[in-house]
Amino acid sequence: MRERTGGRKGTADKMMGKAKEMVGKVTGDERLRGEGRTDQSKGKAKEAMDVVKENLHGARDSLKGKSRRKH
Repeated sequence: MRERTGGRKGTADKMMGKAKEMVGKVTGDERLRGEGRTDQSKGKAKEAMDVVKENLHGARDSLKGKSRRKH
């Protein structure tokens, strides 16, 4: 079974990004707020890529199973 690391990395990026954004907001540091928003976006992208990969693997496995049945 495949290990799903992209989702966990994505979640960690989102959490770290949210923390940076909040610290930036409290301290008035716009650069830190921007970094936080960027990190959150990266996390969402990683999670989306994980879903795409899982779907592709599932589709590939389904096709392999179907082609074996025909022979």
